[in-house]
Amino acid sequence: MKLGLRYQTTYRYDEPVGFSPHDVRLFPRSDRFSRVRRLDFTTAPKGTVRYSRDVFENTVASCYFPERSKELEFRLAINLDLDEKDPFHFILESSAVQSPFDYDPAIAKLLAPYRERRTKDRLVVPGWEPPTSRKRRDTVKTLVELNKTLHECIGYQRREEGAALSPAETLRLGRGACRDVTVLLAEILRQMGFAARLTSGYLRESDAETRRSEGSLHAWTEVYLPGAGWVGLDATNGVFCNHNFIGAAVGLTPADITPISGVYFHKKRIPAQMMSRLELINL
Repeated sequence: MKLGLRYQTTYRYDEPVGFSPHDVRLFPRSDRFSRVRRLDFTTAPKGTVRYSRDVFENTVASCYFPERSKELEFRLAINLDLDEKDPFHFILESSAVQSPFDYDPAIAKLLAPYRERRTKDRLVVPGWEPPTSRKRRDTVKTLVELNKTLHECIGYQRREEGAALSPAETLRLGRGACRDVTVLLAEILRQMGFAARLTSGYLRESDAETRRSEGSLHAWTEVYLPGAGWVGLDATNGVFCNHNFIGAAVGLTPADITPISGVYFHKKRIPAQMMSRLELINL
């Protein structure tokens, strides 16, 4: 299948302002199931753009704007070829078929940062019990149940700006944006001993030819399973991730996967507006 992706974000200010370097993480990560056929990235005002790969192998466009301006705009046009992907088409290593399990020592050392918890709160999901050393359970079934339970107990709340809520706050409120649910699931997985990371990118809705929305970038969680590698779980929608999930950035914390990061400079606080638009088209 062929997919067209068109994204635009515009910042408007009441007075001309200066800009720090802005880092953009909107470029699809390559894998066996997706191929980029066209990629056009532009900014207004026109700036100097330098591309690099960060420590997570994300493509990052660092944008430098020497002049002050009342408007800052980023535009991205991408055409992709997508191959169908079955999210359950894997075979776990025998040691990981049931949970909890121990990672191989060599792999565990590499995965240590992804297993390190970012909160001291003990997270308890209503109506769900994790497996224990005395009562082990099938790993895949456990993850399916956890993903589904979070989808059912955490209501979706659209919130375009602001930092992700803490996992404990998301559980307390019983609602959150996709980035809140993503962080919550990652912390629960780490609490269970799994290696987990955060992912941001795009979600293609297969039940419509065209999807238009105000900045509907998406976020989900990936867990490392021996024999399967990194497997995507979208607790916001209660599903495992197939070819309709197009990752752009992965990382340990929300800051690692922020689509656009940067600040403006002015001697006083200036009223500002942000407008985003994402269009996904079946070509």
